Amino acid sequence: MSNGSSITHFLLLAFADTRELQLLHFCLFLGIYLAALLGNGLIITAVACDHRLHTPMYFFLLNLALPDLGCISTNLPKAMANSLWDTRAISFSGCVSQVFFFAFLMSTEFYLLTVMAYDHYVAICKPLHYGSLLGSRACVHMAAAAWGSGLLHALLHTANTFSIPLCQGNGLDQFFCEIPQILKLSCLQSDYLREVGLIVFGACLFFTCFVFIVVSYVQIFRAMLSIPSGEGRHKAFSTCLPHLAVVSLFISFGMFTYLKPTSIPSTDLDLVVSILYSVLPPAVNPLIYSMRKQELRDALTKLLQYTLFHPQ
Repeated sequence: MSNGSSITHFLLLAFADTRELQLLHFCLFLGIYLAALLGNGLIITAVACDHRLHTPMYFFLLNLALPDLGCISTNLPKAMANSLWDTRAISFSGCVSQVFFFAFLMSTEFYLLTVMAYDHYVAICKPLHYGSLLGSRACVHMAAAAWGSGLLHALLHTANTFSIPLCQGNGLDQFFCEIPQILKLSCLQSDYLREVGLIVFGACLFFTCFVFIVVSYVQIFRAMLSIPSGEGRHKAFSTCLPHLAVVSLFISFGMFTYLKPTSIPSTDLDLVVSILYSVLPPAVNPLIYSMRKQELRDALTKLLQYTLFHPQ
């Protein structure tokens, strides 16, 4: 293969060689996928239908559920189909689509997590200015900026990745099309320096957002410690801890994957980490947020009761 244009398909990494284990993986991922669809779908429906949740915090939570749904729907169905039909192939256009949508949705999610940190900072540290700093127009603008930044990020990485000549075969050591794995197929080391530069630039941008989140939470925890009532501190912690848990999960596994040199051979650990940062968060995020937010639990209970006892 002289360049990327001659590749008609890629071969993804198989989870298992035996048919029994392939079917087991299919059933496991199907359960995770359905749980993610149900959890995020319930959050979107509850926030959209319950007027008590029409606040900036839940507006951003609704926006966070959308990329969660899209992200797990980008990679997991193809992996499940490959396990079910005992194949590894994905078309070239399908691989391009996976890279674009995954980069778009994952980067958008991180930008939304950064915006949510600002929302928590204003709510706890500047409560008297919350209405003026986070009005409906400001929330829409911040959400639009997060989605627009994610789109630009995905366009740059996708166009640059697939403009690199590929001549090291078409096998990927991953269960979905991932930029670091595609870079390993480039003809020369100099060919992917541009994409490596973009990855480093993106890492610096994400690190800046991460520093912003850390500084915001330092101020938040200082303000929480000065709250005199135990109930007030508990409510503040209930608001912040789910977000902090999601950010930590997202950052730790994502950095391990994208900042690891492509010259290091792939291991089973890489596969586990990729599952933890691409599959697990969309499935557990609804559980994390619903467990810590009483208003959301009440809205979900009301929604389920209406669905069960008021059939069409």
